[in-house]
Amino acid sequence: MQEIKRDLVIIGGGPAGLAAAAAAREAGCEDILLIERDRILGGILNQCIHDGFGLHRFGEALTGPEYAQRYIDEISDLGIETLLGTIVLSMDRERKLTVSSRKGYTRIHAGAVTLAMGCRERTAGAISLPGTHPSGIYTAGTAQNFINLQNIMVGRRAVILGSGDIGLIMARRLTLEGAKVEAVFELLPYASGLPRNIQQCLNDYDIPLYLGTSVIEVHGKDRLTGVTVAEINHFRPVPGTERFLPCDTLLLSVGLIPENELSAGASVKMESGTSGAFVDDTFMTSIPGVFSCGNVLHVHDLVDHVSEEAALAGEFACRYLGGGISRVDAPISIEPKNGVRYVLPQQVSGTSDFTLSLRVTEPSRGRAVWVREGDRKVARKKLVRLHPAEMIRVKIKKDKLENARKLEVSVE
Repeated sequence: MQEIKRDLVIIGGGPAGLAAAAAAREAGCEDILLIERDRILGGILNQCIHDGFGLHRFGEALTGPEYAQRYIDEISDLGIETLLGTIVLSMDRERKLTVSSRKGYTRIHAGAVTLAMGCRERTAGAISLPGTHPSGIYTAGTAQNFINLQNIMVGRRAVILGSGDIGLIMARRLTLEGAKVEAVFELLPYASGLPRNIQQCLNDYDIPLYLGTSVIEVHGKDRLTGVTVAEINHFRPVPGTERFLPCDTLLLSVGLIPENELSAGASVKMESGTSGAFVDDTFMTSIPGVFSCGNVLHVHDLVDHVSEEAALAGEFACRYLGGGISRVDAPISIEPKNGVRYVLPQQVSGTSDFTLSLRVTEPSRGRAVWVREGDRKVARKKLVRLHPAEMIRVKIKKDKLENARKLEVSVE
C-alpha cells in the first residue's frame, strides 16, 4: 500500500469541501489534498438546476452548477490538489486515512482533516414504508438526479411523501416536465420545507399540501399502482380518513442524515440533536486536528451558509497546523432549552466572537431567541417568524462571555 503525507486533507468535494479548501489556501496552508468520491467536483449542486443559490454569498441568484463552478474555478486557480473517484474507507484518531481508487489503496497521514461529506436522504426502508415495494418509489434526490443529469423521466402521475425542500422542488420539476403531481403529504402539522418553496413550488402550480397526513400503504407488484393515505394523530392513522390515490410514482422527501460513518469509525463524539459531530467554536471535533463543517455537521437550509461555515472551518484547520489553536482548560458549554431543538457549536472558548446556529422545535411568530447564563443576558434576537425549516443564526460577542461557564438557549 502506498503511503503519503499531507498537511490538510479535506474529505468531500461539494460546497463545504470546496469552500474549506479555498479558505485554507488563502489562510496560508500550501499542502492541501481534496478527496471526492464522484468523478467531478460540486456534490449535490450539480443536479440542482433551479436558481436561488448565492444570494448571500455572491449577491445574485445562481443555479446549483453555477454556484459550484465559482468555487471549482477558485480552487483550480489556487492550484489545490484533488483526488476524484476516490473513496475514504476509514479514518482513525491519529488522522490516518485509508483511501481507495482505481489506482489501488493509499494510506494518507494527515496533519489535519476537515470532514465535509454532506448528507444522504432517508429511504423507504429507513421510514419502514408500509406495503409492497414495487418500482416507481424514489427518494426525491434520486428522482432529481435521473431527470436533471440523466434525462430519464421517473413517472407521469406522482405523489410526494414529506414536505422537505427537495420534494417541494421536485413537485415543480415534475410538473414542468408534464407529469401530474397529485399532492404532497406531510406527517407533521406543519411543512418541513422553506416557506418560499411552499409558495413557489406548490401554490404557484396549484399542487395541494396535506398536513398531518401520511401514506399508510403502498400498492403494486411490479410497478406502483397507487397509495393509501390517511390523517395521522399521535403517529396513528385516524379511522375513516383513508383514501386511495392512483399513481405510478412516489417520491420520498422525509429528511436528511449527515454522512458520519467515518466520524463514528474514528470515535468522534457525536450529537443526537444534529446527528453530526460535537464541535467547538473553531469547528474542531473531539479529536484534535479533525474539523467538521457543512451538512455532515448539521443539515443546512441555505448553501450560502454552508460555504460561510466551511470557510471558517478551513481557516481554523490551517491555524491548527500552525499551532494557533489549542484546547482551553475550561470551555463554555452551550445547551438547547425551551423551544430549541439543537445548538451549534456545543462549546466555545470564550476568547473570540462566534455565530451560534440553532433550530426551533415548532413554528411560531413574534418571539425571540434568548442566550443566557442564569439571569445574565448574553444575546437576544427577535424574529417575526420562527420555523424548524429555517436555521437561525445569532452573533455572540466575546465581551459578553467573561467568566461564563454554561449558556442556555431558549425561545421566549
